[in-house]
Amino acid sequence: MGTILQFVVLGLGLGAIYIGLGTGLLLVHRATGIINFAQGAMAMWGAFVFAQLRLDGTLVFPIGSIELERRPPVAVAALIGLATAFLLGLLVHYVIFRPVRHAPVLAQVVVSVAVMITLQALVVLRFGPNNIDVDSLIPEDSFTLLGADIPTRELVMAAIMVLLAAAVWAYLRFTRAGVATRAASENERAAVLMGFSPDRLAAVAQVVAIMLGTVAVMLGSSLTGLNADNYTLLVVPALAVLLVARMESIAIVVVAALLMGAFQSLINLLITKPFWPQWAQSGLDQVVPFAVVMVILFVQGKRLPSRGSLQTVRLPDVSIPKFKPIPAVIMLVVGVAALSFTQGTWRFGVTTSIIVMLLALSYVVLTGYLGQISLAQGAFAGAAGFCLSKVTTNWGIPFPISLILCALVATGLGMLVALPAFRIRGAQLAIVTIAAALAIERFVFNNYTLSPPEGNPIADATLFGLNLGVREGRDLARISFSVMVLVIAAILVWMFIRVASGDTGRAFLAVRANERAAASSGIDVRKTKLIGFAISAFIAGIAGCLIGFSRGQLSAESFSVFAGLQVLAVAYLGGITSVGGAIVAGVLGPLGIVYTLLRGVFDLGEYYALISGLGLIITALLNPVGIAGATREQVAWVKRKLSRSGPPPSTVPEAPAPKEPSRV
Repeated sequence: MGTILQFVVLGLGLGAIYIGLGTGLLLVHRATGIINFAQGAMAMWGAFVFAQLRLDGTLVFPIGSIELERRPPVAVAALIGLATAFLLGLLVHYVIFRPVRHAPVLAQVVVSVAVMITLQALVVLRFGPNNIDVDSLIPEDSFTLLGADIPTRELVMAAIMVLLAAAVWAYLRFTRAGVATRAASENERAAVLMGFSPDRLAAVAQVVAIMLGTVAVMLGSSLTGLNADNYTLLVVPALAVLLVARMESIAIVVVAALLMGAFQSLINLLITKPFWPQWAQSGLDQVVPFAVVMVILFVQGKRLPSRGSLQTVRLPDVSIPKFKPIPAVIMLVVGVAALSFTQGTWRFGVTTSIIVMLLALSYVVLTGYLGQISLAQGAFAGAAGFCLSKVTTNWGIPFPISLILCALVATGLGMLVALPAFRIRGAQLAIVTIAAALAIERFVFNNYTLSPPEGNPIADATLFGLNLGVREGRDLARISFSVMVLVIAAILVWMFIRVASGDTGRAFLAVRANERAAASSGIDVRKTKLIGFAISAFIAGIAGCLIGFSRGQLSAESFSVFAGLQVLAVAYLGGITSVGGAIVAGVLGPLGIVYTLLRGVFDLGEYYALISGLGLIITALLNPVGIAGATREQVAWVKRKLSRSGPPPSTVPEAPAPKEPSRV
């Protein structure tokens, strides 16, 4: 019993971090309507500044640094870290979140994901990828209870965060500004009538949220050290806590956060027991947030609150694609020429761009055409890739049967993740998919029982005796493999155009525009969503298999959550509503043509994630239709001017959403 109590108390330290992040998420959502997926990344910047000051006395800025004569005391370093968090909160609010406060949910999710990618990449560049040890702000001590040593540090951490959360609750409950913030969460006009600016209330909420999260990370990082990847993704369990509280109750956030941390700690105790199965000893604690999210959304998904706003902005228009033989032949010729006149690293970059184009196309199907926000496409691709390793090396299933079989596995997984979409959509669906992606990565890809640490080898593809392997001797990217990738991509693009231009595509667009209107016109919304997830996951699965063939073996890093989010970044940057956007995304994608150029010519490969994150922020703020969409609009404008004809090319605009009654 004493050991159980000891692990429960240890879990309160993790629960304290969840309190800080979860309370901040709730506060920002109350003030802006935005679910900030970058909450963990924003909170860790000030903590890294604090840690570096204590480590060697260096005050690190996004650009440049100052070497202090001596290390500042703990309290001074902590205040400097909080000051940088304060400035970061103001910057992010006024430059990034303020312009999208009334934008569609897709733009809000994409912007917050872009901030996450940018800050995570910036932290790695400025502070390094390794763990940084952090001085504890709380003296370490313990006492004996039920025969076990119970640490006091975790108890004090939890108490501090509970008091800070209580202060936020008092602010919302008893101050005029807090009451106005609560009123704005229902209808912004209510806050205006009270004499407050919703924008200023949002700025205050953003600053308080990031400082609260920074305190939590400063306290919690003394337990395990600071790591950019881990603390960025701690937002996932914090999002689960937010949903348990129905995005409304700080008290429930506090209780749920402490219970979540304690339960995850108990799982770490259980996996050490002899009766625990070996295959479930890795990553199970990361499955808990996903399970919590699924249960909450199924039970009360339709009762989760949404925020009233002063206006609504349309999603980008979608052009119905048409198959044009001549442009298709030209594109194929260009592709073959690009593969034929390159070699080595450059040909591999072109080939990878074609594969990333397919992964981006899966986003076009699901997010661009169906309007469902998924952050799990990388996990679908990874599931197919790891399955490919098993079926080719263990079972000897030949190509292309192995390719199709593994893509169907990804399809089944995608349809499973699609089930919550029957009840929820928008940012809440994004929470489900990122939680699913993290659970799959930690429980499957990082599970050494299922995925050996030495890698997952994949046998080369052969067809009618022709070797389609990617490497042979010194040739790192054989032309036969690259042409195979191009042919598969051409077939999938043709299939997508057929689907998108037919009745199924029109059903997708109807659901995207207005689900109630689509249902009233006879469209089976659930079936349409299921088909969309299935097609999207199948395309992602094919891309994952091709990534496997191109690498020869796979590891968990090949399909991490961050890798999937980077593809989302370039998909939105290229234009998430068109095949042309997917092609642009392929060119810009990880390890693709632009990456090869940055690394090989300019020696800037390590800056790729930062550049893609900043590019996504700029695109989401200034040009929501992406590069391909903007190009298409310019071409249409020129054609109208030349022909002096008024109407633009046929597009399917976003139908206005039904207005909900205002509540004051």
